[in-house]
Amino acid sequence: MKFKKGDTIVVTIGKDKGRKGKIEKVFPDSASIKVVGINVSKRHMKKRDEKNPGGIVDIIKPIDVSKVAIVCPACGKPTRIGIIVSKNEKTRVCRKCGKKV
Repeated sequence: MKFKKGDTIVVTIGKDKGRKGKIEKVFPDSASIKVVGINVSKRHMKKRDEKNPGGIVDIIKPIDVSKVAIVCPACGKPTRIGIIVSKNEKTRVCRKCGKKV
């Protein structure tokens, strides 16, 4: 998977289209990522005890990687990521400007 924790992404499809954020967690098995403030849904929680008072709670749900694009730190544009293999090392590069991501 070409996405890593800490990468800046922009949403290309869906209700949060155009919003930017940093990747909080990556789920490679389901090809999805969790981003702070993106794909937030509401859940009605029942009161459990004093620590969990209940009510309407915001939950951040994972978003599929096909709906996001990485923002290149060098050129600042949403782009795809290429991988260059040299001997024992893999480096991620921007497809638009060619610089290291």
